[in-house]
Amino acid sequence: MNGRAQGPRARRRGAGGTMEGMIDQPLTLYSMDGVRIDAGHLPGTDGLCVVLAHGFTGNRRLPAPRRIAAALNRVAGVISIDLRGHGRSGGLSTAGDREILDVDAAVRHARHLGYERVALVGFSLGGMIVIRHASLLGGVDAVVSVSAPARWYFRDTKPMRRAHWAIERRSGRLAVRLARRTRVTARGWLREPEPPYAVAGRISPVPFLVVHGDSDPFLPVEHAEQLYDAAGDPRELWIEPGYGHAEGAVTPALIGRIGDWAAARSRENHRSRS
Repeated sequence: MNGRAQGPRARRRGAGGTMEGMIDQPLTLYSMDGVRIDAGHLPGTDGLCVVLAHGFTGNRRLPAPRRIAAALNRVAGVISIDLRGHGRSGGLSTAGDREILDVDAAVRHARHLGYERVALVGFSLGGMIVIRHASLLGGVDAVVSVSAPARWYFRDTKPMRRAHWAIERRSGRLAVRLARRTRVTARGWLREPEPPYAVAGRISPVPFLVVHGDSDPFLPVEHAEQLYDAAGDPRELWIEPGYGHAEGAVTPALIGRIGDWAAARSRENHRSRS
């Protein structure tokens, strides 16, 4: 890991560009399998760091993730990452498998910076990645998945059929590489990973929040319900009226509620373990 970002009680100016008036401190992290991960840090002062994971074909420099990071920075430090194969990170996207190592690099760096508590917040692809990270690697204090699929190979909506084309077909991989700078592996999975719903029960006793819109054009609410039903307590399910899909549709009010939930539940969880 490198990048001279300071810890949770310090703020400084840097070269990363503004996020709603805040300065994003650029970081270069490395996953345990050696992939370079581009990241940015907005320092916080409350001992909590949120690791923010974007959706498929996204990256941390897009307007919506920037707004979300800035809003979450009201209650926490924020480390936003470009998942492998996305934005300025290295490697190739594995569509939810090896990306848990990208999130883990950010979690480890947050601990290195001195944060006492770490919460994961992920949208869509990022949502299923934070579920799998918390289940398989752990070491966090709260988890929020937003607009996340519960299982693999869901093709019952046109947007999800398009997403599978972008992952599984050569023409689709070329299209997202040219249009969105998203590089997807052509090798597929060597061994199919456990889907999010199958591992969600292992998050407990870490607090887990599932957020989904009842107007999501990609994934019906049954995905959120399947994740919630599979999880152990403490868990919460928010079905948001009129909310569509992931970062592009989220409102400032909803992000504010998510931030407040992450701050309160991570604090409670940390105290119970102390």
